[in-house]
Amino acid sequence: MAGIGSGAEAGVVEPGLNLVIHDLELRRRLRAGLDAVEAMLRRAVVSEGYPFLTETSRHLVEAGGKRFRPLLVLLAAEYGNPTAPGVVPAAAVVELTHLATLYHDDVMDEAVVRRGTVSANARWSNTIAILTGDFLFSRASDILADLGPEAVRIQARTFERLVQGQIRETRGPEPGEDPLEHYLGVVADKTGSLIATAARFGAMFAGAPEWITEIMISYGERIGMAFQLSDDLLDVMGDEAESGKMPGTDLREGVLTLPVLHALRSTAPADRRLRELLDGDLTDDDRHRETLALLRAHPAIERARADLRRWVADARSVLSPLPDVPATHALHALCDFVLARTG
Repeated sequence: MAGIGSGAEAGVVEPGLNLVIHDLELRRRLRAGLDAVEAMLRRAVVSEGYPFLTETSRHLVEAGGKRFRPLLVLLAAEYGNPTAPGVVPAAAVVELTHLATLYHDDVMDEAVVRRGTVSANARWSNTIAILTGDFLFSRASDILADLGPEAVRIQARTFERLVQGQIRETRGPEPGEDPLEHYLGVVADKTGSLIATAARFGAMFAGAPEWITEIMISYGERIGMAFQLSDDLLDVMGDEAESGKMPGTDLREGVLTLPVLHALRSTAPADRRLRELLDGDLTDDDRHRETLALLRAHPAIERARADLRRWVADARSVLSPLPDVPATHALHALCDFVLARTG
């Protein structure tokens, strides 16, 4: 279960997140909230009519994960009534939506590993993975229907951005469009939009003031961008235990992430071999290994880290009007976590 530790390890929210919460009462509320979200997720993925669909839907739920989006819902709810009846269902909705996109992403990326276990498409088939993702979208919509028309509208617009981002990523930059700017737009749609909605839902359903809800939207979009950029760095610099994927997975699949885009901008003669490799087929193990080694030693990594630091600083800056309460400290700690996870 993704939850909050106790005893000597108290203060750690979910082992993969390492977010330290110092306030005991906030820690207790977050644990209760995450437990409730987890229970709702497990109920939501049960298919009454077809046990096999339950098996495929449970696949990623039981694989765990950081539960970053539900945690953000719960933290944003701290600025109103954190036990309001819509908070936990809203957190379940954003996590189900996220899980559904992972099923679809793995098909598009032909991934074989997700969260340290075999991906659904590799275990069953692409068709099963796609339809399981659709089932999770339907379960999210079912929960959402009880949260009111405004929540449905927000989710619909978020889903529009998710699809738009995926299509833009698939098509690539338009003629004359800067590849790096294109990529950041894709990240904003594919990652930032749903994390912004998570923060918005938390404040909204807790009855927080409108000005706080607006701050949560801005913070969510920015920390979401930062989170994805840190994932880009982890794909190059991290290991499977941290990212849940084999190192260089995006590289092997030809996905042009932030470090790669920075490397491709280099015109230095010394980078000719790296550019040649990046422009070629990296499914070959030897070429992939060489590319990963060259990229890890390239200044592109520090440029990507500088971009990450800017997005984290931007996320942190929007928090300045918030009251000095434990939830605000935790949101700052999320910024620290996103930076720290890439070393």
